[in-house]
Amino acid sequence: MASASARHILVPTEEKCLELKAQIEGGAAFADLAKEHSTCPSGARGGDLGSFGPGQMVKEFDTVVFNEAVGVVHGPVKTQFGYHLLEVTERS
Repeated sequence: MASASARHILVPTEEKCLELKAQIEGGAAFADLAKEHSTCPSGARGGDLGSFGPGQMVKEFDTVVFNEAVGVVHGPVKTQFGYHLLEVTERS
């Protein structure tokens, strides 16, 4: 069965998401921004969600994690929780 590891930053608005994405593209550390801005408890771990399989996360999340490039920051990805920046760190 497929599995993946990912980290994310969850914020309430698309604007904030885009602002943080620009900061990452400008060289800011993903983990530092997650600790500072993410509204998800995973923010304390730099946004690390650990390992999971298909169907364990919300559909919009799953689609990105199991189909998009590894090691690239994707987003904004909108879910019922807010807007995510999402980086797949590993996939098998």
